[in-house]
Amino acid sequence: MAEGRVVGIDLGTTNSLVAYMEGDRPVVIPGVDGSNLVPSVVALDPVPPEGGRPTVTVGNSARKALIQTPERVIYSVKRLMGRGVDEIQAELKLFPFRLADDVEAGEVPRIQLGELRFTPPEISAYVLRQLKRNAERFFGAPVTQAVITVPAYFNDAQRQATKDAGRMAGLEVLRLVNEPTAAALAYGLDRAKEGTIAVYDLGGGTFDISILKLRDGIFEVQSTNGDTHLGGDDIDNLLLTIALDEIHAEHGVDLRRHPGAVQALRKAAIEAKIALSSEEIAHFDIELPNGDRYQREIPREVFEQLIEPVLERTAGPCKQALADAGITADQIDEVVMVGGSTRIPAVRQLVDDLFRLKARGKRPQIELNPDEVVALGAAVQAGILAGASKTTEEMLLLDVTPLSLGIEALGGTVARIIQRNSTIPASATEHFTTGVDGQTNVAIHVVQGERELAADCRSLARFDLRGIPPMSAGLPRIEVRFLIDADGILQVTAREQRSGLAAQIEVKPTYGLTDEQVEGMILDSFDHAEEDFAKRLLIEARNEAETILTAVERAPGSAAWQQLSSAETAAIEAARDHLNLVKLGEDSAMIRAATLALDQATRRFAELMMESAVSTALRGKTMDTADDDLGEAVTAPHPMAAAEFK
Repeated sequence: MAEGRVVGIDLGTTNSLVAYMEGDRPVVIPGVDGSNLVPSVVALDPVPPEGGRPTVTVGNSARKALIQTPERVIYSVKRLMGRGVDEIQAELKLFPFRLADDVEAGEVPRIQLGELRFTPPEISAYVLRQLKRNAERFFGAPVTQAVITVPAYFNDAQRQATKDAGRMAGLEVLRLVNEPTAAALAYGLDRAKEGTIAVYDLGGGTFDISILKLRDGIFEVQSTNGDTHLGGDDIDNLLLTIALDEIHAEHGVDLRRHPGAVQALRKAAIEAKIALSSEEIAHFDIELPNGDRYQREIPREVFEQLIEPVLERTAGPCKQALADAGITADQIDEVVMVGGSTRIPAVRQLVDDLFRLKARGKRPQIELNPDEVVALGAAVQAGILAGASKTTEEMLLLDVTPLSLGIEALGGTVARIIQRNSTIPASATEHFTTGVDGQTNVAIHVVQGERELAADCRSLARFDLRGIPPMSAGLPRIEVRFLIDADGILQVTAREQRSGLAAQIEVKPTYGLTDEQVEGMILDSFDHAEEDFAKRLLIEARNEAETILTAVERAPGSAAWQQLSSAETAAIEAARDHLNLVKLGEDSAMIRAATLALDQATRRFAELMMESAVSTALRGKTMDTADDDLGEAVTAPHPMAAAEFK
């Protein structure tokens, strides 16, 4: 095998896989034990007698240590990626691992495993190294480049944490690909179909739904939605919690004080969940620390009733994704099932109901192994980037960003620059100006979300554009450019065009969104739409009023003012006084009406001012230079026509 091969990696919550393009088809690379799945579990072996550093093991061997030495094992670390200490406290209640004692809120989480501590990206790097070793053993050559998949709703921090893990594992991450998009790549290659596809991806720790169009080798994402905190782990933990409570009530044993026993019970819960995908009844039979046995039968009907609230949480994102794509369920040609949790019959029934499949003579597509389809798609994307396959060389992947991005404008409103569900890579530019005379510093606040006010969105980054030459309010012309690369990482550039002064930042927030923020951002924007819009209208009305009032306050000292009649100046002053009065109220329509009245009263004054400005600009100029100056005056942003920085 040649060096430089690019592999595709599915870095999963429960299991991880690595795949490559073998000719015209993607193939999963097995591990040394012959299994395609590498459990995303990392463990420390006991410290050697000579006192050296303990050995780190990954996969099935690490999973075996869960019962014997649970305090030296970590799993489901994907749920901790890109998140802060205060965000993961609930996660740790049912996990055997704990945070290092000296880690404080606001810091990068560090997990204490035995005598060592690791950050979540470091743990993920061990899993990626194992996949890298599996590939190198298979090829007999070094592997240094990879495409890695992430949940579609991973934010900037979570994506950056994934790239950091790849770098620590010795891999150049050529591209991060959204998991449902990768699944569609594998599906499209396998089925060679065109049409509109919904990818329903319920994995171990995350849920995503994406709507894609397949046409002439182009995979275009129409919309995406999901929940970065919903998956098979939640079903496992639900069963585990019920069993723990029953054991405590019936046998008087608080199993939570026995970490090894909790992990044995968790293993039994997972086995019961898997069994109920094909059988009508599953059994619990666990020996307790006091010698008693906990035995229980769980019929599938009872299991489905228990997990119904978990599964129903996937319905809302599905409906929203359809609405964002501007289509109905009847317009979906196929629904591709991804993730091990989609083997649960109740999940398939829910999908059938959501997309009206049976009623239309269709059924969910499950031909491809739901555990492997994301890795296969990652291999397809690797093949596209490497240009190694004739089958993939004509294929094109157009993904989207899941949440809107913008900046905080004058009054605390949000000026959106890139709308959610925009195709990435994406670039957009907007022009702004200042709101204060002589302003030399502009504070740029980058936000993410769907609400009208910056305070209700998630803050991504802040940076300053300093040293702007002092000018009157409205004269500086500030160009703000947003660039989202193919991995979904954002870069913001601000440039004052008259002076050429520029500043930029690559947005790398320390942590990710909280659970409530991720799943609630878009829903909140609808719940509060009317209230938010009213607030925005009021802020914008007051901004417009302040702009024209500031201009009018300067008017009496100008030559143009002296040309007005006493009746005209009296009308302007009356309109000014009225606007000063109503702008203090809460009625945006009344403020706008008063602003319009003052604007009309000053119309002749504005004409006289323009004549004076043009006369001054032309005095002593050639025709060419006059054209340049007049062109700049015409294209400059008007302070009432553009959002203004605070």
